[in-house]
Amino acid sequence: MPVRDRIVLLALACLAWPALAAIAPVELARGDATQLRARHEQVRGRLEKSPYGRPLTLDSRELNRSLEGDAYAVVAAPFPKVDAALSPAGNWCDVLMLPFNVKHCATQPARDGAKLSLFVGRKNDTPLDAAYRLDFDYRVVARTPDYLQIVLTCGNGPLGTRDYRIVLELTPVEGNRTFLHLAYAYGYGTLSKVAMQAYLSTLGASKVGFTMDGSDLVHGMRGVMERNTMRYYLAVDAYLASLDGAPAERTAKRLNDWFSAQARYPRQLGEDVSRADYLAMKQKEFARVASARVPSGG
Repeated sequence: MPVRDRIVLLALACLAWPALAAIAPVELARGDATQLRARHEQVRGRLEKSPYGRPLTLDSRELNRSLEGDAYAVVAAPFPKVDAALSPAGNWCDVLMLPFNVKHCATQPARDGAKLSLFVGRKNDTPLDAAYRLDFDYRVVARTPDYLQIVLTCGNGPLGTRDYRIVLELTPVEGNRTFLHLAYAYGYGTLSKVAMQAYLSTLGASKVGFTMDGSDLVHGMRGVMERNTMRYYLAVDAYLASLDGAPAERTAKRLNDWFSAQARYPRQLGEDVSRADYLAMKQKEFARVASARVPSGG
C-alpha cells in the first residue's frame, strides 16, 4: 500500500472509533444512574448554551502516549426507547456504518457479550481486502430501569495504536429525554505518532476540531478526536431518529439525516463527497452487511 494511503488509513482507522483507555479494567468502569445524573447537572449550562445547534458538549485531552475525551448530549427520545435500540450489539452496525470511512460491520455472539468487527477505509469506495479490520469485545456492563452502560474494547490497531476503549452511558432526564455520555481514548506508540503527524502536516493540515484552544479552534490530534466523536454522535442521533419510520425506509432516512447533519459543520467535517455519491456508496455497503447477516442456506 502506498505511504500516502497508509497515512490516510491510519488517520481514519485508528481514530474511527476512539475509546476510553484511561479507566483501564472493564470491571472498574461500572457507573450508575446517580453518578450520571449528577454529571448532567454539572454540564447542564453548557448543554443549554451549546454552540453546535443541539444540546451537546465535547471535551478532549492529549496525554502522554494517549488521547481521551468525553461527549455529553441530551437525546430527544425516551430512555426505554434508546436503551432498547442501543443495547443489542447487532444494532450498532446500523449506527457505525453511517460515516464515510466505515466500509463493513459484523457481529457475533461471545461468551461475555459479543464480538463486533469494523472494516475501515478511505471515504470513497474501498474493497474489504484493502480496509483495516478492528475487532472489538462488546459488553453490556450495567443495565437497570434507569441506566445503561456499554463498553467496547480493542487491544491493538494499525501502526502501533492500542488500548481502544469506548464507554457509552445513558440515563433518563426530564422532558422524557435521555442523557448520553460517550467516553473515549486510545494509546499510541512512536510509529503511529509519526504517521499521524505526517497526516496532520499534509492532508489534515487545515482540519480543526470543535472546542476552543486559545483564540482558535483546536488543531492536531485533539481535533481529529473531536471530529470523529461528532461524526459518531450524529450517527447515533440519526439512527434513533429513524426508528419511528417504516422499517423499509429507515436506512435511507438515516443516511440522508446523517449527511445533512455533518454538512452543517463544513470547517470541521467538510469532505468532497456529494450526497448522491455518498448514498450510492452506502446503499451498496449496507446491502453487503445485510447479505452477510443472512444464514447460509436460509
